[in-house]
Amino acid sequence: MTEHQHAGSWILRRRVLPQHTDHAGVMWHGAYLAWLEEARVEALGAAGLAYADLAARGLELPVVHITINYKQALLHGNVVEVESRVLPRQGVKLPWLSRFIGPEQVLAAEARVELVLVDLSAGPAKRRLLRQLPADLNLALERLRAGPG
Repeated sequence: MTEHQHAGSWILRRRVLPQHTDHAGVMWHGAYLAWLEEARVEALGAAGLAYADLAARGLELPVVHITINYKQALLHGNVVEVESRVLPRQGVKLPWLSRFIGPEQVLAAEARVELVLVDLSAGPAKRRLLRQLPADLNLALERLRAGPG
């Protein structure tokens, strides 16, 4: 549907479609994960860094920890805003906080995702955890934390 940035948060707006739901028409837990990933990739792109450019350099941002607290079911047909915010770094971890806002602005779920930066340029068997972010990734994350303006 749409994406935009607002006050330090990245907003991804989506509609719950049949492929996102279980047999009862309730949003399936795996769909939350896909939307979290989509929100992060789109946010980085909007901040000036295409995720594909990182990958082309052999850099990846794998998820090392995720928690989702479900508060209210999202149903087939609901319009949902996934509001994601980059949190301050914690050592090598790059945490994001995302909130799934359903109809009538009700908080349906909240997720915390922690990523790390790894270098795969020497091959998957020689992956290396990077403690220092490349300048373009650091700048994109700072832009997201600062918000539009």
